[in-house]
Amino acid sequence: MNTIRLDIGNKTAKLPLIQGGMGVGISLAGLAGAVAREGGIGIISSAQIGFREPDFGTDSKKANLRAMALELQKARAIAAGPDGRCEGLLGFNIMVATRDYGDYVRTAASAGADVIISGAGLPVDLPKYVEGTDTLIAPIVSSEKAARIILKMWDRHYRRTADFLVIEGAHAGGHLGFSREDLERMQEEGFDIAYDLEIRKIIACADSWAKAYGTRIPVIVAGGIMNAAQVQHALSLGASGVQVATPFVTTKECDAAEAFKQAYVHARPEDIEIVTSPVGMPARAIHNPFLEKVQQGSEQITRCYRCLEKCSPKTAPYCITQALIRAVQGDVENGLIFCGDNAARLTEITTVADVIRTLFP
Repeated sequence: MNTIRLDIGNKTAKLPLIQGGMGVGISLAGLAGAVAREGGIGIISSAQIGFREPDFGTDSKKANLRAMALELQKARAIAAGPDGRCEGLLGFNIMVATRDYGDYVRTAASAGADVIISGAGLPVDLPKYVEGTDTLIAPIVSSEKAARIILKMWDRHYRRTADFLVIEGAHAGGHLGFSREDLERMQEEGFDIAYDLEIRKIIACADSWAKAYGTRIPVIVAGGIMNAAQVQHALSLGASGVQVATPFVTTKECDAAEAFKQAYVHARPEDIEIVTSPVGMPARAIHNPFLEKVQQGSEQITRCYRCLEKCSPKTAPYCITQALIRAVQGDVENGLIFCGDNAARLTEITTVADVIRTLFP
């Protein structure tokens, strides 16, 4: 299995592996660079990426855009290793729900990102923002309907198609492209089998557009993938590769604080729950005192960091930026800890190389 590579457009990664983008501050240069050094595609999350910049509190957008270029530069230095060679790729995950989304995409492309992956909404205008660059683009979808809508609109408005697709299933972490009702049915018999059929439909949709454009559209499957058997299953469905995020959190190279990683190590299956984020989207997180507190009432918001387009300090139950920053910096009692539904299976701190050997022995 470790001989399979991933060809996307005119670029190639040694491994058919994308490390999922995790914000705020979980997947920055340290993690993404280490994955790319091993031959995968390392992804930096643009979500409030500048939280450590001195002007973040006064001009978060400016801090974020500056930090994007800095983190990509640092990631490339890490990915190159001592011999200066890198067999992987580097890019960004940029949420469509991000305020001033287009500016973030343009910044990533101008900084030289190999790829941009975009979800948390339909990235219908993504092609416009990378025009004239060689940055490859992929929408994140969870249904054949979403894939069909996006590819049809890209064809109609921009006369182009996706360079690849990422399918994010219901077992993924963070914000999810499913209704709460769908997520509550995950444990029912046949749920995963039914979703395998949806994956095949999405692949067929991608193949039809690829044929129309005389190209290939690799499809990457994500959500709950932890081991080689799951990788092989995804490939057997027709996928070209997998995207993995949660297992990389408990690595030495992950950019989060040690306490954040330990929250994963000590999590039990019953600690992982579906929550509703301040923008009304279902998400998966580890139960902690913070979630208990916000269930009892709203947390006062004293400053808006202008993160998500549809978030309003007047109506939000808490500031998701502050909650995620507290967690990634180690205050896991008072922060929001997003995770995938298999997080409880992680029992020790390992390395990026260890995770990759588990996926591709």
